[in-house]
Amino acid sequence: MNQVLGDKRAVVILLGPALLMYSLIMVIPVGWSFAYALYRGNLIEGFTFVGLTNFTRLFQDDQVASAVRFTLLYTLVISTGQIVLGYSLALFYTFVLRRSSNLIRTLVFFPVVLPSVAVGLMFSRLFAVAPNTGPVASALNLFGVAPFDFFAGAGTAFCVIVIMDLWRSMGFYGVLLYSGLVDIPGEILEAARIDGARGWRLVRSVVLPLSLPILVSAIIFSLNASLKVFDTIVALTNGGPGSQTTPITLLMFQTSFFYSSFGYGSSMAILISVMCLTVTLLIFRYSRADLTAGGAT
Repeated sequence: MNQVLGDKRAVVILLGPALLMYSLIMVIPVGWSFAYALYRGNLIEGFTFVGLTNFTRLFQDDQVASAVRFTLLYTLVISTGQIVLGYSLALFYTFVLRRSSNLIRTLVFFPVVLPSVAVGLMFSRLFAVAPNTGPVASALNLFGVAPFDFFAGAGTAFCVIVIMDLWRSMGFYGVLLYSGLVDIPGEILEAARIDGARGWRLVRSVVLPLSLPILVSAIIFSLNASLKVFDTIVALTNGGPGSQTTPITLLMFQTSFFYSSFGYGSSMAILISVMCLTVTLLIFRYSRADLTAGGAT
């Protein structure tokens, strides 16, 4: 291995294709997007260099502020739900079902493989009121709750979005976190039980610290995916009612392709990238501190 890594030609041959593809798919589009953000206009009218005007405009635009607030609220609720439900499922698979969890894991994971648009359309039918009453409204009517349009109010529409995305994604985080729990040596768990650790105490004192690396990875995946949410919301509410459920990604899409303001839309794309990068770096920083403190003790 040392001979291979010490050979520069071998390193270039092994890493060259991957770096080339990464550059074509990621680095060049990011640089292109940043260049667009310095201009105003579109392909028909042409482009005019405006410097940092688009970035200054971001902090003065009420629509951007509203979209960022919704995105952060959505991220906080969804990521918390995904991690809590996913970790609960992982504990259930590991300590309750154990080896008989294969079928349950498959069934819970199944929504992950469904197309996002199909899931959005399915939930729009489930919570529909007109022209046909959906199953949810019909069930509420049995308990004396008059049917109402779930998508007419920002609060109820947001609740439907949360239910849909948690149902769709919790199976993925359950399996991801389960893969970390099964790697915990059984000898450690048995020793903890002999010392009197049971239930929540066992989870808090033994299981959680040992599964912290995979938990940090799950948190990073969840936060970045939530900050970049797009397709499910477009399929379910399309940002409505009004713009009450419009994330920054949807506003970027509308600005760029509906209003042909590529420069301003590119500045929003850079804002999204900065948000994702900031969140990731903060998590790495604090998780590294926790791991270092845990190792010191």
